[in-house]
Amino acid sequence: MLPTESKKAVSFKRYIEDGDLVIVYERHDVMKPVVVSEGDVLQNRFGVYKHSDWIGKPLGTKVFSNKGKFVYLLAPTPELWTLVLSHRTQILYIADISFVVMYLEVVPGCIVLESGTGSGSLSTSFARAVAPTGHVYSFDFHEQRAASAREDFEKTGISNLVTVEVRDIQGQGFPEKLSGLADSVFLDLPQPWLAVPSAAKMLKEDGVLCSFSPCIEQVQRTCEVLRSDFIEIRTFEVLLRTYEVKEVKVDTGNMIGESHDDYNGGLRPCKRKHRSKEDGAVSLDSSSNATSVVMARPCSEARGHTGYLTFARLQCLS
Repeated sequence: MLPTESKKAVSFKRYIEDGDLVIVYERHDVMKPVVVSEGDVLQNRFGVYKHSDWIGKPLGTKVFSNKGKFVYLLAPTPELWTLVLSHRTQILYIADISFVVMYLEVVPGCIVLESGTGSGSLSTSFARAVAPTGHVYSFDFHEQRAASAREDFEKTGISNLVTVEVRDIQGQGFPEKLSGLADSVFLDLPQPWLAVPSAAKMLKEDGVLCSFSPCIEQVQRTCEVLRSDFIEIRTFEVLLRTYEVKEVKVDTGNMIGESHDDYNGGLRPCKRKHRSKEDGAVSLDSSSNATSVVMARPCSEARGHTGYLTFARLQCLS
């Protein structure tokens, strides 16, 4: 996120300045983070873009290359940052992240503990959710990963909201200085059941814990330990299915005599594809009896199972 006047605010400046991080957007699956530096250029398949032309422009601007092709300059929101960050570990994606933030009841002012930090995908969303007065304490046993995460949080402007420490939470537990202060705890560990007793000490009364595990056997062992101090134990698997909706040309002359089901299930484009010599764009040659139809179908690159999310609420002894 871009730095703002208030050190505790998480919002975006309207205009791009030298040194800002922006997301260069070509299309939904082609994006990259770029630090704006006057005198530098960006080169891609569309040509050369001068950073000096970006400075002073509002976020969301369409900028043109020397060849007349364009890209968009977008703010590094948590959603976009998740799609472009460097993968030091397997990360959580938007479907799981949104589910976690909601069920952990993370709101402005909350204190959230996280282990491990990994690539910082979830940490970024936690930071926006707790701002402006909350804080995220993130722990990772790997010193280099923790250092890289700190650098990323500096780039995105949330370092004042996230503290990253090197600590083996499975072996040592969370620091005693945070005992009873956390509203929520998130665990992404190979053996989360080892950290559950320490997490229970960190949580306030009625606090919520979430454990992410890729294997159901990990979930079973974690739930066994959770029953000692937690209630409302539930496990979810979030599956996301996206659809591609676009207009195609259909040859109605070839559909005479076909059933209604065949019509709905067997629509195919009837245009010939021609590649432009200039930029490789596809154009379609209509036939005289073709009609436009808007079709929807599941995307071929649907993301499958990522992991299981187990939530539990700390039992109030009073």
